[in-house]
Amino acid sequence: MSVRRINGLDLEQMLRNGLANLGNHEDEVNLLNVFPVPDGDTGTNMRLTLQHGIKETKSCEHAGDYLKGLSSGMLLGARGNSGVILSQFFKGFYQELSRCQVIGPGELRNGLIIGYRIAYKSVMKPVEGTILSVAREGIEHIRTQIGRNTCIDSILAMYVAEMRKTLALTPEMLSVLKEAGVVDSGAYGFILIFEGMLKHLRGEYIKPGTEEKKTEARPSADLSLFNENSKFIDGYCTEFILQLMNDDNYNQNFRLKDFISVLEKRGDSLVCVQDGKRVKVHIHTKTPANIIAYAQTFGEFLTFKMDNMQVQHNERDTIIARKHKPVSVISVVNGEGMAELFRQLGCDAVIDGGTTMNTSSKEFVEAFERLDADAIVILPNNKNVVLAAEQAAKLEKKKRVVVIPTESYAEGYFALAMDIQDSSDVERRISQMRRGREGVVTLCETTASRDYSFHEISCRKGDEIVLKNGEMTSVDTDWRSALLSAFRFVDDIGDRETCVVFRGSGVPEADEGELVDMISAEYPMMDVTFIDGGQMIYKWVIGLI
Repeated sequence: MSVRRINGLDLEQMLRNGLANLGNHEDEVNLLNVFPVPDGDTGTNMRLTLQHGIKETKSCEHAGDYLKGLSSGMLLGARGNSGVILSQFFKGFYQELSRCQVIGPGELRNGLIIGYRIAYKSVMKPVEGTILSVAREGIEHIRTQIGRNTCIDSILAMYVAEMRKTLALTPEMLSVLKEAGVVDSGAYGFILIFEGMLKHLRGEYIKPGTEEKKTEARPSADLSLFNENSKFIDGYCTEFILQLMNDDNYNQNFRLKDFISVLEKRGDSLVCVQDGKRVKVHIHTKTPANIIAYAQTFGEFLTFKMDNMQVQHNERDTIIARKHKPVSVISVVNGEGMAELFRQLGCDAVIDGGTTMNTSSKEFVEAFERLDADAIVILPNNKNVVLAAEQAAKLEKKKRVVVIPTESYAEGYFALAMDIQDSSDVERRISQMRRGREGVVTLCETTASRDYSFHEISCRKGDEIVLKNGEMTSVDTDWRSALLSAFRFVDDIGDRETCVVFRGSGVPEADEGELVDMISAEYPMMDVTFIDGGQMIYKWVIGLI
């Protein structure tokens, strides 16, 4: 059916269909979220934002009047970064179409253009590869194809198709998406809304999910996923609507630009918009108290929400880990850089072994409970952890657990490098990981903490020492000389082609340049890769094959 004009009643039904389409894919959108930090609830935030706007709007034929209520309702109900951006898009859409009783092709084109422009302005530091990109490119790529006689459904069909093309390119725009192997969650949610609107025009009614889901916020996060031993990295997702007050007890000199300038220094992922005497704020910060106190100098909160994003991050990892797989891998590491590396390499569970790498069997058993796989492989990555891993494997009666006794990060790295992750052949994958660690020589460089003597080699406290496969091999007052000497002690060093170097916590990046020059000068045929491991104790961990 060709539709040439739509009014307020049409818009309402289109948006309800868009809401249903988004709601039915909500969990899928949530699990895509990786940027800018793992909130884990992008789909929920967008759904609740649009839902609030529709709920607070009265049905009417006048398109502009309907959009006015929708925009106001979405602003007040906006949740999360994605929800605020979505509300700002519809604010711009309303601003352009406020006087329109009906919307034709030209008006729709202009509304989509102004919508994305207002959305861009609402974000302090716009990032490409997000909702903003798909909304902009979707209309900019087709605007010249829209004429006076173009049907509304044809415009939306072209708009959705172009947004889909841009969505597929979001991993190329944002490295964090490419590393995770996903498209942008907010962009996908935005497209789902417009796909639902288009389907309504084509006569396809989308049945919403359960009423409970449509009216209630997402369930409370599993608080057991954050305890006294957890790492707090992601901070708090803080959102509020601030009512500016006229009382003399409050600062009357509110300026949005100045307000934003202060908040930018205290957090990130900032979205801040003003609507009359009300200000909507979304920010990620580790110190929300400072922001709360500052905001209250101008007014009081109408709404306030704060979530520990680390809980949500851990919950998301747990949900992903629980998907059934042929093989799930557990690795033990130390340092957030190393943890992130092993996650990227395909580990379903990463256990922080602490500085001394003394993981207990209980921690492995708890990890088993979160995994659903035909076989669970443990990479201990330290000889001190191997026994605890093997004991945990014996304690597990329901699931098959295989310990590949990797004794260093380097062995774990090369084991994972040999894994065929897209294969369902469990035995072949385990065999490949075993082969990956064979023949790896690991060099670990650090500063001696005390005087020590073993066989014919000794060191004094403060010396630079290198351990080869766990045994002290070279000593020097300079780490460069110590490492070069250790390289020469490696059997068949001239035949080894690959060198992977993990840089430890606190080691200057400039030292990488020196090290690569040293290795290249001595072994010009060797391929050298540097990774920011962030491990403690050892400044450099080097794997050679």
